Amino acid sequence: MNRAILAIVGAVVVVLGIVASSSLFTVHQTQTALVLQFGNPIRVEIEPGLKFKLPFIQNVTFYDRRILDLDPPAQEIILNDQKRINVDSFVRYKIVDPLEFLKTAQTDTNFRQIFGGRLNAAVRSEVGKVLLADMLSNKRDEVMQRITKQLKLQAPQFGIEVIDVRIGRTDLPETTSQSVYNRMRSQRIAEAAKLRAQGAELKAKTQAEADRDRTILLADAQKISQILMGEGEGAKTTILNDAFGKDIEFFEFYRSMEAYEEAFGEGTTMVLTPDSDFFKFFGSISGKKSEN
Repeated sequence: MNRAILAIVGAVVVVLGIVASSSLFTVHQTQTALVLQFGNPIRVEIEPGLKFKLPFIQNVTFYDRRILDLDPPAQEIILNDQKRINVDSFVRYKIVDPLEFLKTAQTDTNFRQIFGGRLNAAVRSEVGKVLLADMLSNKRDEVMQRITKQLKLQAPQFGIEVIDVRIGRTDLPETTSQSVYNRMRSQRIAEAAKLRAQGAELKAKTQAEADRDRTILLADAQKISQILMGEGEGAKTTILNDAFGKDIEFFEFYRSMEAYEEAFGEGTTMVLTPDSDFFKFFGSISGKKSEN
């Protein structure tokens, strides 16, 4: 009899335990709970703590209240200048209305697929309006603001709040990268050739100016030299004339000595009569013939 009573009590305890475990659930402070009855939402539990529900006919779905991230695969976008780039974007969000989230997305997987597609669509729409150079300038922030605005307008229908939207990375496809590299290389080669041509032109111009200045300087120097030489010769002649005019006999003697110096050299042979005027100073220092 006692054993039967114990068995019944044990069975009742087990049943009560199962019923209690099915009736109680805990909401963590980082979660929001949505109570469903036969798949239909009954209430939302936001405050953390121990909560109750009807056993067996009600179940609970938990949603994370923290900021979550959605990072869809990178996509290739054609820019306004027909350049192609690979854009990797992501969005930070949090679930603020679990009921609306359930009605619109059903599951987290569906939400990521749907909202990720809308993120990519907004990125394609806005990035496709700009040039490649704009993605490397301050216009990039303007593009991000427009994308964020679009997604924030769509967020309430999913029961979420968009915190931030970012373009994580923009890469050129291999073909575009090679094309850009080749164009940049050609531009640098052209610039180098232009600089070399400008340098050669400047060199030729500088050399021509230097040669012209050199010619002018030499001509001026030659002119001044000739003038000075002429003036010197004139002064010399004047001085000699003045000096020789004072003593004509000395002048004749001096000129004869110069003539002897120029005429007589090594191996010089002259045939003249002894009484020639050329040798008049050999007989007398005065140049006069002696009278016998």
